Amino acid sequence: MSGIFGIVSKKNCADMLLYGIDYHSHMGTEYGGMAVMGRQFHRSIHDISKSQFKSKFYDDYKTMRGPMGIGVISDRDPQPLIIASRFGNFAIVVAGLIENVNELGSEILKDGETFGEMSSRGINSVELIAKLITRGRTLLEGIEGVYDRIKGSASILLLKKEGIYAARDRLGRTPLVLGEKDGEYAVATETCSFLNLGFKVKKYLDPGEIILIGRKGLVEKSPGQKRNHICAFLWIYTGYPASSYEDISVELVRERCGRALARKDGVKADLVAGVPDSGVGHAIGYSMESGVPYRRPLVKYTPGYGRSYTPPSQEIRDLVATMKLIPIGSVIQGNRIVLCEDSIVRGTQLKNYTIKKLRECGAREVHIRPACPPLMFPCRFALSTRSTKELAARKAIRALEGKEIEDVREYIDQRSKKYKRMVDWIREELGATTLKYQKIEDMVAAIGLPRENLCLYCWTGDYDI
Repeated sequence: MSGIFGIVSKKNCADMLLYGIDYHSHMGTEYGGMAVMGRQFHRSIHDISKSQFKSKFYDDYKTMRGPMGIGVISDRDPQPLIIASRFGNFAIVVAGLIENVNELGSEILKDGETFGEMSSRGINSVELIAKLITRGRTLLEGIEGVYDRIKGSASILLLKKEGIYAARDRLGRTPLVLGEKDGEYAVATETCSFLNLGFKVKKYLDPGEIILIGRKGLVEKSPGQKRNHICAFLWIYTGYPASSYEDISVELVRERCGRALARKDGVKADLVAGVPDSGVGHAIGYSMESGVPYRRPLVKYTPGYGRSYTPPSQEIRDLVATMKLIPIGSVIQGNRIVLCEDSIVRGTQLKNYTIKKLRECGAREVHIRPACPPLMFPCRFALSTRSTKELAARKAIRALEGKEIEDVREYIDQRSKKYKRMVDWIREELGATTLKYQKIEDMVAAIGLPRENLCLYCWTGDYDI
């Protein structure tokens, strides 16, 4: 999942834009970009797969001048793009994933149009969305028309001379929130980007809602709908602890997840720990509920390494996982450890670079407690896992069944014998003393939204289109 940020200021916005985008660095690892509009567009895009956003853009933003700007931390496509159209020139950034890029791209090519942003991955999905927008009779109709055509999700920021058009994904899977400070506006994926810049949350955009923020203020362009289907994984893993979605704190949800894990657990342990960083909140909640002390047997070397889940290749994921976590042997030696993790996706890093480090430093027992159920399906709405073969649960099912199977409902049912066999297979594969997943109803309760307002596709395979 990418993160997007935009700002409309009373003065040059480049410095606030830089830091606002940077507060989305946990959302993607491929490209960073920013565009400022003054008398003309100023744009910069860099590959950030091997370096931090700020270091790449520190010199660039100093040359940018203008009161309005947008930017992105992207998990796939280079952006922002600058588009010349019959609606005038505009810059655009997108967060989400379009499943039918090739299908829509072929249709546009057959109509005699061309694409200029090609890579080894094919058509740039941001350019595709821009071309769909320009097919509308008006700009607003063009933006609304995107959601009639795409399969997947997309939240959009589009910068023109009159301001920033902000459009939240029609199904609400990707968040978008508006902030205000003394007549200035910011719009972002993550509310944590507002706090140190002085912005206060003014509105969480509804699914499908489109607004225009300009120097003259806020204009509602399309009201959207109240029915939501937001990604539950934002609270469990993807989001930053200081952020909120739908006015629900990420950190408090993680604490409630940890408390739920502890209430269903009877294991004897000497300490509770979280896999840094996203497992920490879950572990704190577990400790508060159980009374088992929270300690840090593993610490993350934050300055040099980001998330091991988001890089596109297994080689890079393994490198990050190997290097970022440093064990503290004096805390580990001889102890029974409850290790809270946000999730088990592929399982290779937890096995080879986390549990192994604890064992090598003398952990007596390692009890793994993921804050969500086993992941069964690759996400259709953000770029994360791309196939069932990657997932630890599917690997277990293949081993138990002797083949790939399509109907995995018995393995999803946490009361079934097949579910228990799958969990035991994963436990043995990881080398854990015990493994106990969160129940889906407890995870939903921890978030606090009705189940029908959450996208739970990666756990259940069900989604409402």
